[in-house]
Amino acid sequence: MGGPRGAGWVAAGLLLGAGACYCIYRLTRGRRRGDRELGMRPSKSAEDLTDGSYDDVLNAAQLQKLLYLLESTEDPVIIERALITLGNNAAFSVNQAIIRELGGIPIVGNKINHSNQSIKEKALNALNNLSVNVENQIKIKIYINQVCEDVFSGPLNSAVQLAGLRLLTNMTVTNDHQHMLHSYITDLFQVLLTGNGNTKVQVLKLLLNLSENPAMTEGLLRAQVDSSFLSLYDSHVAKEILLRVLTLFQNINNCLKIEGRLAVQPTFTEGSLFFLLHGEECTQKIKALVDHHDAEVKEKVLTIIPKI
Repeated sequence: MGGPRGAGWVAAGLLLGAGACYCIYRLTRGRRRGDRELGMRPSKSAEDLTDGSYDDVLNAAQLQKLLYLLESTEDPVIIERALITLGNNAAFSVNQAIIRELGGIPIVGNKINHSNQSIKEKALNALNNLSVNVENQIKIKIYINQVCEDVFSGPLNSAVQLAGLRLLTNMTVTNDHQHMLHSYITDLFQVLLTGNGNTKVQVLKLLLNLSENPAMTEGLLRAQVDSSFLSLYDSHVAKEILLRVLTLFQNINNCLKIEGRLAVQPTFTEGSLFFLLHGEECTQKIKALVDHHDAEVKEKVLTIIPKI
């Protein structure tokens, strides 16, 4: 094939070969890009997954690698980073189940006993995200008593206290585990009265969960609460707090009326929440809020007054 026709065949062959190489290059490049987009980076070590630059949602194999790292290392820096990564990934419902199935809840839960307060906080945050899954709550409930002890014995308004309160709030959204807080109700009111604004709001979220359950009503009303609690019904109190204490009053009253509970009241001691909520001072404070400048507060008060 030495003539023009032969040269044409050679040129065509080169073009076809170049085209084939380009297609292979495109396919290979596309596959690698696809792997990156799916978060499939098999070369990543467990520590690499915690370095803050890895933004993809972890898959099951990566989560297992991370859990092994968390269980095996004693380096506080790595433990904290691993907990942050796990906590972020536990915000996704599919990973909440995967972490449970991989045995991750006890691994995370054991870290709430760590002496490092920052590690303790990150462990509580991770458990908080995991607790959104109802099946996970069955495993997390064994930590409730420890969390309560940390919340009520630790520094007021600390990051650990707030993280613990958030977890307890999630764990009491349903009635299943609320009974485990019976012996801590008075402590909750103590933190409510002494904490700052953020702490007050978080405690009230938890108390509101309890107040919706008739089975918890007597325990709430028996709690010994300082009379300064009534100052939370003053008109100058922040709206996010005022609305919640009004709802607390409303919920407890509604539960008392269920199945005629008002007709058969147990004996409450002086200084209990019952005496505060059903005293003349509380009634007058709530009635005075009918002239509150905020429409939402006023509306809430108008729904309560007829039932006082």
